[in-house]
Amino acid sequence: MARNKRYEGENITVIFDLQRCVHARKCWLTLPEVFDPSRRPWVLPDAAPAEEVAAMVRTCPSGALQFERKDDGLDEVPSGTNIAQITENGPIVLKGDIRFGDERMPRATLCRCGLSKNKPFCDNSHAEGGFASTGECAATDKDTAEGNGGPVEITENANGSVKLAGNLEVINGSGKRIARTNAARLCRCGHSKKKPFCDGSHKAAGFTTE
Repeated sequence: MARNKRYEGENITVIFDLQRCVHARKCWLTLPEVFDPSRRPWVLPDAAPAEEVAAMVRTCPSGALQFERKDDGLDEVPSGTNIAQITENGPIVLKGDIRFGDERMPRATLCRCGLSKNKPFCDNSHAEGGFASTGECAATDKDTAEGNGGPVEITENANGSVKLAGNLEVINGSGKRIARTNAARLCRCGHSKKKPFCDGSHKAAGFTTE
C-alpha cells in the first residue's frame, strides 16, 4: 500500500507501515544496529545478516514490519494454526493466514479499546486512553472450528463488532484456550461484559467507527 515505507538492503527489503505500529519496541531492543528510531533512516537492513533481520521482523506483533528476501532465503509464510491472543490492557494479537479486503498478512493487532484512528487495527491509542481490560479471559466450551489453518477474514460491522471468519483458536494472555471457532464476533468498543466477545454493548455506549 502507498503508506508503506520500503528500506532496501542488498539481501532483504524491510517494509514499514507506521499506522499499524503499536510501539512494542521489539525491533529496537532486539537489533538496535538495524532498527533505531533516533536515526534517519531508522532502518538499515544491511547492518545485520538478512536471516537475523527476517527473524526479528517475524516477532513484530502488529505486522507493521514485514520483509521481502532478495537472496535465496525464505519469505514469511503463515503459521499452521490461526491464533487470536487477548493482551492485558491492549489489543488482540492475530497470527496466521489473515485477510482484510485484498490485503493478506501473517500478523496483525486489532483494536479492542474503541479509540484507534486506524480501525480495525490497533494504533496504540489504548495507552493514551487509559484502557483497562484483563487478558486473562475465562474459557468457554465453544468448539466449532473445522481444523487449524486456512484463511481468516476480518470484517468490520459498522458501529459494532469486528468479525473473524475462519478456523481460529482464541487464547488468553497466558496462552490458555478460550475457544476454537470458525466465526467470532469480537468487542472493539471496550464496553462488552463478555470480552473478548461482543455482547451488543456498543449500542448503549453509542460507539461509532467513523
